[in-house]
Amino acid sequence: MTARPMTYLITPGDLTPETFSELRQRLIDHLRVAISAGISAIQLRERSLPTKLLVDLAAEVVSMARGSETKIFINERADVAKAAGAAGVHLRSDSMPCAAVRRSFPSLLIGVSTHSLSEIKVVMKSGADLAVFGPVFETPGKGEPVGLAELARVSDAVRPFPVLGLGGVDASNYPGVLHAGAAGFAAIRLFADATALKRISKELYEH
Repeated sequence: MTARPMTYLITPGDLTPETFSELRQRLIDHLRVAISAGISAIQLRERSLPTKLLVDLAAEVVSMARGSETKIFINERADVAKAAGAAGVHLRSDSMPCAAVRRSFPSLLIGVSTHSLSEIKVVMKSGADLAVFGPVFETPGKGEPVGLAELARVSDAVRPFPVLGLGGVDASNYPGVLHAGAAGFAAIRLFADATALKRISKELYEH
């Protein structure tokens, strides 16, 4: 998707029908900062929103990103991605088969969460454009970390297919993820911090 290291912001999923009015603008303002900083991609992971609210939110974020290098992915909902004009959809490895999404939505980019080399090989053959792989480092509730050596092995095995490291990635260890050969890294908590987000983008993209 890009020659430069890919930074993939995943939204926390805090929005619900009850909190939408209160929290929507805060999320929009943060994503505007991310887009201005040059974040490569944003995954809207607002799984608790009903379809109408999700489409409205997605359309606003897509509009904000228009003309920038930032691509918008919608978690799980290829139909919402298409309706809102987003660049892509992000799937779990156990959700709708990637091949089915590719047949029905040929214009969408497809990212898939994976946890093994065999899963990555399956989604590659099924039409995915990138894989998010992890957890690389220890992170609450995500199981045993795979570590940088495994990330390096997996990334090398499928190169040039882009693999992004996920799980426990922070400002101190993201260079190790890139050094391991990953195409980039994805994060929720790291990119929820606007100061860290802008600093990392500057380190990566302003040379």
